Order: sequence, then C-alpha cells, then structure tokens
Amino acid sequence: MKIAIPSEDDKGLESMVSMHFGHAQYYTFVDVEKDNYTAKVVKIPFAEHGPGDLPNFVKENGGDMVVAYGMGGRAIDFFNEMGIEVVTGVSGKIDTVIKQIIKGEVKRNPDWEEGGDFHRHEH
Repeated sequence: MKIAIPSEDDKGLESMVSMHFGHAQYYTFVDVEKDNYTAKVVKIPFAEHGPGDLPNFVKENGGDMVVAYGMGGRAIDFFNEMGIEVVTGVSGKIDTVIKQIIKGEVKRNPDWEEGGDFHRHEH
C-alpha cells in the first residue's frame, strides 16, 4: 500500500502532517509492506491548484490512501471516485502516524472540521 501524506516540509518521515492538505508544498509517499516502510518526498509540481489537481497528483504517484488533518468534502469526493481511501483528522510526525496505521491504531481528531474553514475553502 502507498500512503500519501501532505507534509509541512521536505524531511520525509521526520516531517509533520500538514494541517490542510491543499496548502502543502510537499507530499510524503510511504510504501508500506507489513511492518516495513520506505518514504519518498515529492514536491507539488504546481503553485496553484484547481479541483481534482491534488487527487490526480496523488493517483499519478501511486497513492492508495491519503492521510491528512483537514480536507474539504469536494476533495474527499474526488479521492473516493478514484478509489483512493481518505483518512482525515490525523496530525503529528509522519513516522509516528505510519507506525500507528500499521498497528491499526491511528489517532484521529473526529472534530477537526470544527476549528477550520474546510467548508468554505474555495479556489
């Protein structure tokens, strides 16, 4: 499985999950096989993005799942239509998040939408 995580910087597993996937300049793509995983950082190839651009970017890079803190409903729909699983409400260091996913114990904030502008996000 390849997990795509919007990252605050280009430090890979040492990066923090970006608080809003649409504002990240980097994605960390993590290949997970059982308990083993490797990461690759990819810089977003466009400065501005429109509807569907980031889901297409994740798909083109082989992502099966996207893990983010905040994401708008429209983006979630695009990912779902492409067969990419979406997990929201996740924050912290990417290495820690991957270990939690492998154990099936990912920590999520179910109220992440309460504190952001995710319903009003426009392009």
